[in-house]
Amino acid sequence: MKLQHQLNIAFTTLLVVIMGVAGYVIYSLILDLLIQDEQRQLRQNGEILVNVMTEEYEASQYAELLKDQNLQLFLYDRNQDAVLFSTMPDQIVRGLWESNDFADDSNSLWEYGDKNFVTSRILFYPQDTGIELILLTPMNDIQAVQQNFIARLLLVFLIGAAVAVLISTFLTNKLVTPLSKLKWQMKKIEKRQFDDIERINATGEIKEVEQSVHEMAEELQRYMQSQQSFFQNASHELKTPLMTIQGYAEGIRDQIFDEKDQEKGLEVMVTEVNRLKTIINEMIVLAKLDSEPAAYHTDQIQLSSLINQVEERALPLVNEREIDFRHHVEGDLTLMADEEKLLRALLNLTINGIRHAKSQVAIDVYNRNQMTKITVEDDGDGVSEDLIPHIFHRFVKGKNGETGLGLAIARAIIEQSGGKISVTDSALGGAKFEIIFPQ
Repeated sequence: MKLQHQLNIAFTTLLVVIMGVAGYVIYSLILDLLIQDEQRQLRQNGEILVNVMTEEYEASQYAELLKDQNLQLFLYDRNQDAVLFSTMPDQIVRGLWESNDFADDSNSLWEYGDKNFVTSRILFYPQDTGIELILLTPMNDIQAVQQNFIARLLLVFLIGAAVAVLISTFLTNKLVTPLSKLKWQMKKIEKRQFDDIERINATGEIKEVEQSVHEMAEELQRYMQSQQSFFQNASHELKTPLMTIQGYAEGIRDQIFDEKDQEKGLEVMVTEVNRLKTIINEMIVLAKLDSEPAAYHTDQIQLSSLINQVEERALPLVNEREIDFRHHVEGDLTLMADEEKLLRALLNLTINGIRHAKSQVAIDVYNRNQMTKITVEDDGDGVSEDLIPHIFHRFVKGKNGETGLGLAIARAIIEQSGGKISVTDSALGGAKFEIIFPQ
């Protein structure tokens, strides 16, 4: 069953239950209210009659006055326990006398056969005379008013229910329509039709879901494009050394080269094989970083010790290129991360700086605004403006770059450790890689 129909049924059921309970309560209360109102009116009429009779008429004239009233009443003597006069037929008078206790003034409802009467009693003054005027109204009249009121109330309920159902249909349609449109946008994402995705007008939580779906589609599109670019670049990077190896291998097999060229070809082949191994190993590392987040073993790291390890491992390349390498760690700073992987990330950045530097590379570690910052700077040519947005993508290489995977690995490790990395121009003249870890 569609969501819109489910919402309409739920709303209509709730409305019917509420109206049913309200109708039952009103039906129960209205009869009591009508009886009380009728008793009040009877008392008002009776008090007027009693006042007129006591002030303007003698006791012997009461019957003549009461005959002229279009009322159902008794003139009752409490002292004698006798009915002195009644405007009702004798048969009904006898029946009421036999079925009810006239002396019991606590009972306001009298019965006669299958009929009920509402009564109201007014004593004459002085009260010691014991004469009492009892006025009656058949319950049938009151119930007729009750039924008429309930019929009108039911009509109002039906009209209200119809209006409520229409409003419910309108609101649920307004609620469900964006969801239906969102479903079709999800179908487009499923079919990878990213260019056909449209924004949906919605409000509240549905708008948030729509925004999340749109962002998911954009991210998925970027991911697929990056994967496609990755495979294209990977195939290109792998193809080049393979073609070199194949060319030299075929030349040696066909004895095209002399002995000197054969030795040179073998050296080139070994170099290209090592390059292939490096590319493949780094591709494996990237794949593991993406697919195995559980491989991170977080522990507390002493950053001074970590930077010392970076210096030790980079020292051979520093000496080879005669680079002035310096580092500074402010205070006794620690960090929660995977030491081995973070060491690899910093080493990739440091080696990248050494490779591009002219004479110096600097690493600084300090704490600012409750954030731990690590900067790696060099005095090389820096990163061109058009390359900055893509420098951390896979197989993106700057001048003198090797595999184009080192910076991508560094970014993956740092982001997995909860940090962020960016690149700007350095005061030394080259590139400045800045890593930020929130505390």
